[in-house]
Amino acid sequence: MKTFALAALCAAAIALPAAAQTAGTTFVQAGRVLVDPASGKVETQKTLVIQGGKVVRVADGYVSEPGGKVVDLKDRFVLPGLIDSHVHITGQQNPNSRLEEVTQSGAEQAMVGARYARKTLMAGFTTVADLGGDNEAVFALRKATALGDVPGPRIVAAGSAISIHGGHGDVNGYREDVMHVLRPESVCSGAADCSRAVREQVWKGADVIKITATGGVLSNTAAGLGQQFSDEELKAIVDSAHRMGRRVTAHAHGGDGITSFLKAGGDSIEHGTWLDAEGIALLKKNGGYLVPTLMAGDFVVGIAKGPNNFFTPAQTAKALQAGPMMLDMTRRAHQAGVKIAFGTDTGVSAHGDNAGEFALLLKAGMTSLETIQAATVNAADHLQLGQVAGRLTPGYSADLIAVDGDPTKDATILTKVGFVMKDGVVYKAE
Repeated sequence: MKTFALAALCAAAIALPAAAQTAGTTFVQAGRVLVDPASGKVETQKTLVIQGGKVVRVADGYVSEPGGKVVDLKDRFVLPGLIDSHVHITGQQNPNSRLEEVTQSGAEQAMVGARYARKTLMAGFTTVADLGGDNEAVFALRKATALGDVPGPRIVAAGSAISIHGGHGDVNGYREDVMHVLRPESVCSGAADCSRAVREQVWKGADVIKITATGGVLSNTAAGLGQQFSDEELKAIVDSAHRMGRRVTAHAHGGDGITSFLKAGGDSIEHGTWLDAEGIALLKKNGGYLVPTLMAGDFVVGIAKGPNNFFTPAQTAKALQAGPMMLDMTRRAHQAGVKIAFGTDTGVSAHGDNAGEFALLLKAGMTSLETIQAATVNAADHLQLGQVAGRLTPGYSADLIAVDGDPTKDATILTKVGFVMKDGVVYKAE
């Protein structure tokens, strides 16, 4: 009886009319579309055929089938969903940031992150890399967005950053007993201890290892912006991560820290404020990416110089030192042929404003198409998602956005995204 029932069901499925067989198919009819940003070719009157959250076909003309869902974007410009390679999704700088650090639980941070994840997705960013946050909060949010329980981008998560004791990724500026409670286990001293910290982060769920190779602007300590790890520690971190299948990206401002990290085999540089000729040569030799985060530099200078400066004296001094350097650094790196991936350090600036980075990259001498490539194919390659995101060719995730105008001529148009689809699901349709 069971065999007969199963056979009958199979026969019924085979006999289903075409309308039922295409019920799970979406046809996105695009007036103009940048299917593969690497090519730079803008195509017209195309239909993206989507099944199971992926692009399965790019058809000429405007096609559809009975029973399928049609998304009419004939008057829009369609391109892959944007990728931000550097965010902090579970928080945002504000006058109460230091208080929040000691009052918010990991669960509360995850809830805050859910709100910011939605803002990020609505802004057209369908993938982000979260580079430094509470392990429990960001890993839970990563899972929730992947399952679709929380509307948000695909999240590549580092969790807690690897830092030296007293360094940029440690807790600074509170009472000693408070700092001991808040200090993450990813803080380390000595090569062996730093290997331990890397292994524990991988064990806890890190997709990528993020380290603070130099001092940083927003740590409340007057410890400068130069190299903080020893060369031996850097080598131990990189080797340990690579042996466990993880890439290593470094928060790095000072040229000494940049060079030492890259000589140790590090994979990519975040910020890169004092990137010099040697650092540029090493990045090119290693095939590494620079993630300039120009919005972060612009934001901290604005706060430090503004009438409502909420930074501490140590933060203010470093903001005024580093912020003005970042635009020219990016210009020099781009002229030298360094690979650039789009990243903003959002969480320093406001979530949802990520696309403001495009205008700054244009000021640094990149073309509009180059900035789009940085936020799609380059960022996907950098995050090891080169077969998943960044393109709209068959087999790739159906992550796409639509805007008015032509962003390959003026990338600032991307601050006004009117349509967002992630994994074949429409989240925004103005």
